[in-house]
Amino acid sequence: MLTHDQIWTALDRLAARAGLSPSGLAKRAGLDPTTFNKSKRVTADGRERWPSTESVAKALAATGIGVETFVQFIESSARGMQSVPLLGFAEAGSGGYFDDGGFPVGKGWDEVGPPSVNDEHAYALEISGDSMKPTYRDGDVIVVSPGAPIRRGDRVVVKTKEGEVLVKELRRRTQKVIELQSLNPAHPDRTFSTADVEWIARIVWASQ
Repeated sequence: MLTHDQIWTALDRLAARAGLSPSGLAKRAGLDPTTFNKSKRVTADGRERWPSTESVAKALAATGIGVETFVQFIESSARGMQSVPLLGFAEAGSGGYFDDGGFPVGKGWDEVGPPSVNDEHAYALEISGDSMKPTYRDGDVIVVSPGAPIRRGDRVVVKTKEGEVLVKELRRRTQKVIELQSLNPAHPDRTFSTADVEWIARIVWASQ
């Protein structure tokens, strides 16, 4: 049976997937900005208020996210799955979002509910641009696990000490160098001195 909490949690995850707050989602959908606010979810006399089918449909249309994905959000909240922090890829190179080990810290993160990930420090990045095609497209969400072991052939996120953030395939890793293969044939492979890499973490899930 669908519960009040499940549907609202799914709407929160829909907003986070689109990089929006609940009020931002309502605005984009052409609704009153307060439509999805938490204060509107229970009436003054304590009765549960449900979002209308029309408002959910408008929110899906405004974000370009399909009904199937929304149903996944509902199912994941029903299973009590953890949410993970979500950050736009463009912001990942900025300071204040990661510690020296590549673990998420600070404010400014949204949330998204992916399939179960066995890493309490896992986080999600929303891909921007076409530099990772055809593997990842603009708007795809990848989940990164800084605690997962990394092997040759794994897809990884790498942050250099200069602040560059890359998504590549690990070709080779030694004590001195890290060799990365580009996911897009139009972009060059990269090789870094291990000393020039701040952190490297494995991609464990993608929203394709």
